[in-house]
Amino acid sequence: MSLLADADTGAPGPPANEDFPARFGVALDRFLRTRPDVEAARDLAGEVCALVLAGGKRLRPAFAWWGWRAAGGAASGDAAEATVRALVSLELLQCCALVHDDVMDRSATRRGRQAVHEVFAARHRRHRWSGSARHHGDCAAILVGDLALAWADDALVTAGLPAAALRRAWGPWQEMRTEMMAGQHLDLLATARRDGSMEGALRVAALKTAAYTVERPLHLGAALAGAPADVVECLRAFGRDVGVAFQLRDDLIGVFGDGEVTGKPVGGDLREGKRTPLMAIAMARATAAGDHAAQRVLRQCFTGVPVTDEAVAAVRALLVGLGAVEAVERHIDALTASGLAALDRADVDEVARENLERLAARAVHRRD
Repeated sequence: MSLLADADTGAPGPPANEDFPARFGVALDRFLRTRPDVEAARDLAGEVCALVLAGGKRLRPAFAWWGWRAAGGAASGDAAEATVRALVSLELLQCCALVHDDVMDRSATRRGRQAVHEVFAARHRRHRWSGSARHHGDCAAILVGDLALAWADDALVTAGLPAAALRRAWGPWQEMRTEMMAGQHLDLLATARRDGSMEGALRVAALKTAAYTVERPLHLGAALAGAPADVVECLRAFGRDVGVAFQLRDDLIGVFGDGEVTGKPVGGDLREGKRTPLMAIAMARATAAGDHAAQRVLRQCFTGVPVTDEAVAAVRALLVGLGAVEAVERHIDALTASGLAALDRADVDEVARENLERLAARAVHRRD
């Protein structure tokens, strides 16, 4: 029995041109079709497949592909196809992060559908099983995330990469997984310690999102291509700055985004009490101005009490009025410019450079 039970029995062949999204879609579909069908894990596997196929920006594999191309990797041929298959690992790593993050943040939705822990909790309530539905949902979601992480390793090591390329890739792959977990841990600690500082928020952004969204995928792609150290460093510098800019844009979307576009509730970050650079700037400005009323309004997002629609509207108004939104927009522009300057220092393929510039623009100016 296939885990993609509603799909056709055959998968399309890879596109002949350098249409990476289409080629990646084929590789992802083929990988999911060939997962071991363990009956006891079918529910878990089904949720991995559903979340991975529910959409998403596919930015991580795209940055890795253009890191490969920037470092001299071929656009087509056996090595290119093995690389595309290997980059499926990044989408599965992202699946792991999303599922676990939703449990930690108590997010109810993801990509326009119920978050995984909510799916299993609802099933528990529907069947009137014993024990806590919430606890059951959380435990099942942890297992779904763990399965996605295991499949991510599978995707990398079974892609058919030459042994030398796999050895080169293994270092950035290990670092990326550890950095992602470290960033989540810092985020958890910031909440527990009530750390609303700009320094703390940027440190979380650099590890939790920037490293595994842009910097390390570029590093991984370049390593697969055997890039020289100077090219790797320029790509990583580009990735660090664009990655933080990506997170800052995410912070703005998390407060001002359209729920129908993002697939999450309006003002989701405020309701979840996230300590972001956006909120840190606003709090610092309210404190410097001696505006105690503004400080009280901002702090209500961190008390653990449900945040109402009225409170979301009040905080949004303050973020604009205090100039925090404008400050974050300027920071995004500055980081993007410094990232592109780092890319200009690299001796990379012009087609790859143009595509990396487009990806950077897409990452930092998106609406979802």
